[in-house]
Amino acid sequence: MNPRQRRGVLFMLLAVLVAGGVFLVVLQYLSSVASAVGPTTTVYRASGPLPAYATLTPDALVEDEVPTRWLSDSAQVPLEDLVDRRVGVALAEGTMVTADMLVPPSDLSPTEREIAIEVDAVTGIAGRVEPGDFVDIYAVFADVPGLPQQVRVLVRSVRVVTVAGERTVVQEDGAALGEQQVIPVTLALEPNDALAVTYADAFAAEVRLVGLPAGTAEDRTGEQDRYDAGQLGGQPIPEGVN
Repeated sequence: MNPRQRRGVLFMLLAVLVAGGVFLVVLQYLSSVASAVGPTTTVYRASGPLPAYATLTPDALVEDEVPTRWLSDSAQVPLEDLVDRRVGVALAEGTMVTADMLVPPSDLSPTEREIAIEVDAVTGIAGRVEPGDFVDIYAVFADVPGLPQQVRVLVRSVRVVTVAGERTVVQEDGAALGEQQVIPVTLALEPNDALAVTYADAFAAEVRLVGLPAGTAEDRTGEQDRYDAGQLGGQPIPEGVN
């Protein structure tokens, strides 16, 4: 082998060594990037602008792969848990849809309606009623024209949906102003019962929730549904008659 051939072989060996070094460097870089990114998770973004309370459909969502280490638990929502749910806020195109953006699903039956009333913190609920409990609703009518002064059972066995925190409201008592501690309570009612409770909440002197034993299922047909002075041996006096 002459000197020129030896130099050619040396250059070829040097080129192979350089190429191998570059390959190792690139491989090491890719390995470090993969290690930094880690495994990915499929998330879903709005395919276009969505108004608040819009219902999510498959066409309204697009997939995206995001490193799992950069995601919160609320962002890792499978597609089947998103479709047909509503979003509680307006979303811009490309916004990642997370669990905390979704409106909680309702547990109302097709015939039930939700209604919220404020009951006295002491006489109306006293912290003893919780979501899922069942209550009777009593109304005290004292100042409604055409109605006798009496207590009526408006609805029996009503399911409590939510109980909010106690708050103070200002009420007008004649010429004076007074404060009252109330608790907002959301109830699940049939439409006609919701009308009755709404009327009592607006015009009755007081609306009370009466707690029931857990798992109550006995026959209650013998219970009274109203009470006035007649039950005490007196004469019920219609409003406006002295």
